[in-house]
Amino acid sequence: MSVDRPYNFSPGPAILPLSVLERAAEAVKSLALPDPALEARLSILEISHRSPTFERIHERAIERIHDVIRVPRTHRVLFLQGGASLQFAMVPMNLRQAGRAAAYVDTGVWSKKAIEESQRLGPTEVIASSKATRYDHIPAFPPSETYADASYVHITTNNTIYGTEYVDMPKLEGGVPLVSDLSSHIGSRPMHLEHLALGYAGAQKNLGPSGLTIVFIESSLLDRTLDPSVPTMLRYAPHAEANSLLNTPNTFAILVLDLMLEWIAEIGGLEGMEAHNRRKAEALYAALDRSPLYRSHARKEARSLMNVTWTLAGRDEEDVTARTKRFLVAAERAGMCGLKGHRSVGGCRASIYNAFPQAGVDALCEFMREFERQGG
Repeated sequence: MSVDRPYNFSPGPAILPLSVLERAAEAVKSLALPDPALEARLSILEISHRSPTFERIHERAIERIHDVIRVPRTHRVLFLQGGASLQFAMVPMNLRQAGRAAAYVDTGVWSKKAIEESQRLGPTEVIASSKATRYDHIPAFPPSETYADASYVHITTNNTIYGTEYVDMPKLEGGVPLVSDLSSHIGSRPMHLEHLALGYAGAQKNLGPSGLTIVFIESSLLDRTLDPSVPTMLRYAPHAEANSLLNTPNTFAILVLDLMLEWIAEIGGLEGMEAHNRRKAEALYAALDRSPLYRSHARKEARSLMNVTWTLAGRDEEDVTARTKRFLVAAERAGMCGLKGHRSVGGCRASIYNAFPQAGVDALCEFMREFERQGG
């Protein structure tokens, strides 16, 4: 197979639509907006973040987060930096209440990192985990009495490394805030985001380039009294008061986010996005399930639409390692990059985020069949 551009299966930063890349490239040279202001003819990389031109871009992106992603109007949208990893610390700093532990569901590496950060800052309880089976499923959500006294409950709704995903967003009882790391599947399908008191996501998988973190938080939570030692930049309330301009934001990433949200709306919104993503995932899982050579890591009821993980069969560990290496080398030569699985699982991983084309999945499925036909 020969392609002009390789198919990028990377878990992030991930593929963006060509139309978005072209418009972003033009904006790097000149915004070229229908705006009489001189600043509208500057590059997005040099325009002031406090200028009227950028203010319009900024506000439009926030509106599209509400309208396209369907973040409730009861929540403030923040554009922050530091990646989702910084949120592992900001969440407990802002939401933990005296005498009440933070509760976490452990579904993989990223939830484990969030748990570790919370433990550094105060009492933390793990109320459910799929660790015992190498994170191959989403554990059953515990009964309400398990988390009734918690400051909040934190979940990771899509697990990039292990290829698992919550089918439905849990709805907590008793008014306990639910927090979710949505980094790997935000904007990929309709979700009950109204169940969340706080959601956060790095933009670099489904909604833009790296360097931008989207946070949405229920407005009432901004009034919580915090430990005086929490630095200003790590508090949500000052960022909300400054409309995410407490420091200089990533203006380029916010522009690309706005372009991505416009692209999602144009192809049918979240329903159109889900149909596109589900077709891709079903085709790839079907290729895995029909073959004795490939073994899906995630259980069928918990499979992610975004990250498909599998290992290859072999006589022993050495044979599996050698066969996997041959597969990855051959795939790279065939124009498919970023398929190496995380060391926690091994094998292969295909990240097929929003902008990933159906043609790329079809090419991978055909490659897998041919690799098997030739004896691996």
